[in-house]
Amino acid sequence: MLYIKEIVIMVLLAFVIVGNLSDVIYDYREGASMAHMIIEGSLVVASFVLITILSTGIWRQSQSIRQLKSELDDEKKTGEPLRPALLEAARHGMAAVLQSQFEEWELTRTEKEVAMLLLKGLSFKEIAAVRDTLEKTVRQQASSIYRKSGLTGRHAFSAWFIEDFL
Repeated sequence: MLYIKEIVIMVLLAFVIVGNLSDVIYDYREGASMAHMIIEGSLVVASFVLITILSTGIWRQSQSIRQLKSELDDEKKTGEPLRPALLEAARHGMAAVLQSQFEEWELTRTEKEVAMLLLKGLSFKEIAAVRDTLEKTVRQQASSIYRKSGLTGRHAFSAWFIEDFL
């Protein structure tokens, strides 16, 4: 669902490859000029390169999303995020501050999850993938979080929690 645009572009590029490759073969048989064949061959190569780049990007994002889902599942199971031992005290303190503030703002359970992922720096698209929901839903939840907190957006939301640490 998240990669529909990319997949549509790849399918269109595949049609361009097949069409241009067929045209290059036909033109070769008909004795077309070398310049014409180079231009059409370049389109085939460029389309193939673009499909490769898109496929690689989708694969990397999928790997990242799987990793984030795994971390989120681990956090849900244990109730504690995975962190180095040196940060344990700071993490507990920050977690308590976050949860306390989320409660004060009266965030729902799902809004709390989205808020945590926003604070971790994930994009709406990544949050939607991790939570198996639509990006539009995440945007609505984020808007609700900002409204309830009285903050203007993602940057103000994140800054609210780290401002006093600096």
